[in-house]
Amino acid sequence: MGRWVFYAPDRASDYWRSAVAGGAVVQHVRVAVIGSGFGGLGAAVRLRREGVTDFVVLERAGSVGGTWRDNTYPGCACDVPSHLYSFSFAPEPDWPRTFSGQSYIRAYLERVADTFGVRPHLRFHHEVMRIRWDAEALRWEVATSQGDFTADVVVSAGGALSDPRVPDVPGLETFPGEVFHSARWDHGLDLRGKRVAVIGTGASAIQIVPAIQPVVEKLTVFQRTPPWVMPRTDRAISSVERWLHRAVPATGSLRRQFLWAVRELQVGAFTKRPGVLGMVEVWAKANLAKSVKDPGLRAALTPSYRIGCKRILLSSTYYPALARPNVGVVASGLAEVRGSTLVAADGTEVEADVVVFGTGFHVTDMPIGERVVGAAGITLAEAWKDGMEGLRGTTAAGFPNWVTITGPNTGLGNSSMILMIEAQLEYLADYLRQLGRLGGGGGEAGERVALDARPSAVAAWNRRVQGRMSRTVWNTGGCTSWYLDAHGRNTTIWPGTTREFRRETRAVDLAEYDVIRAGAGVARVSAVAEETLR
Repeated sequence: MGRWVFYAPDRASDYWRSAVAGGAVVQHVRVAVIGSGFGGLGAAVRLRREGVTDFVVLERAGSVGGTWRDNTYPGCACDVPSHLYSFSFAPEPDWPRTFSGQSYIRAYLERVADTFGVRPHLRFHHEVMRIRWDAEALRWEVATSQGDFTADVVVSAGGALSDPRVPDVPGLETFPGEVFHSARWDHGLDLRGKRVAVIGTGASAIQIVPAIQPVVEKLTVFQRTPPWVMPRTDRAISSVERWLHRAVPATGSLRRQFLWAVRELQVGAFTKRPGVLGMVEVWAKANLAKSVKDPGLRAALTPSYRIGCKRILLSSTYYPALARPNVGVVASGLAEVRGSTLVAADGTEVEADVVVFGTGFHVTDMPIGERVVGAAGITLAEAWKDGMEGLRGTTAAGFPNWVTITGPNTGLGNSSMILMIEAQLEYLADYLRQLGRLGGGGGEAGERVALDARPSAVAAWNRRVQGRMSRTVWNTGGCTSWYLDAHGRNTTIWPGTTREFRRETRAVDLAEYDVIRAGAGVARVSAVAEETLR
């Protein structure tokens, strides 16, 4: 695994404190982290490196891994190069391929949990049911499926790709066969000889289709909008390369820096000069023509929007799979189900035994928002009813001591989200330092303090972000993507480089926050309510 710094786990007594409330024992921690994917594990490691051991990681499943635990569909792999898709503090010299598969990425996260002493902090099968800010005590009340906690600070690291989205299709309940989402793959089902329908053509679908095409009798892809697909230059990483990265770790770092720099240079085309991407379209169309000889199918697979408006997908096997005799493409979305008959919006009817939804996730309407009640007595979902807004993508007005990893406008269209996560972890670390300096260090001594993002600061940040967004390919490319919310606003993607975001989140600017002290909580709640509900 390279030269990782090892942190021995503390005894449970080192980070548990208990408070008695209403006759029931409620466990109090300095920090409660929600989720144990890259964001949650990264937060746990960073907390320990900051000397904070009084925390728990609440995980609704039975193991770590997040989206790399949940997505086990055939062909599941990352579309970001392996050496860029890892923590900078935990380099992996032994990646087996330039684009690694799901099982290896999940194993990497398990090793992170072991090596950095995170295991004692993990609380599996603890689904967060409700979180409420206690304005008098200046702490969060966290109710989980396995018991209750209170926490000075909550770090929400559930991620945007954690809750599958399945469209409400009329008649779906009448379908007699198996139906499941790609993120909930039914491995007990043998697809050999089955008629399978894949709904959607996103990143998961283009991996599933070539993986199952050789074994199914008939495969039908319901394509509402064709994606732009570029070749995937994947290969096995040689034993010599791996040996070199183990023996001379600097070579792995140089490889990572090169991959990062190339993607940083690409950002301008996406954010400032979308017209330049027309040259990339020529390459993408040549890739399509090489793989699909049938002119009718090729026409159906050719997008009508600017490349990059939706995420550019990488595959060298998707187009060849679609050209196989047992595969059909319906250039329309699924509109209705009548028993075993699937009816497309254009009237096409297809018989199927299995339906697989590759329809993405709740990204702009994260379900956790319904469970979080802030200082004004409203949920995060209610506060974000007109669109998600976060200060530097990390904190939200009216939700004191609440930090979101991969929050609003922190997504990327061409690089590794781990870079954004690490930038936010730096912000989290300084957030805790500021609380400590202000008297909210979490100990029994010292004044209790909370930080609440000022509505004016949140509004100013988001005006700036949306102003930059107006000229990007994601807003001007002529497509409708999952980057956009119900109001047509892009609340998902960061319109700049990862270097810029790292600079913007290097430290907490206290001028952007209201400092709440014990005893002033009630007055502050009314002010928050007035600002939020205005």
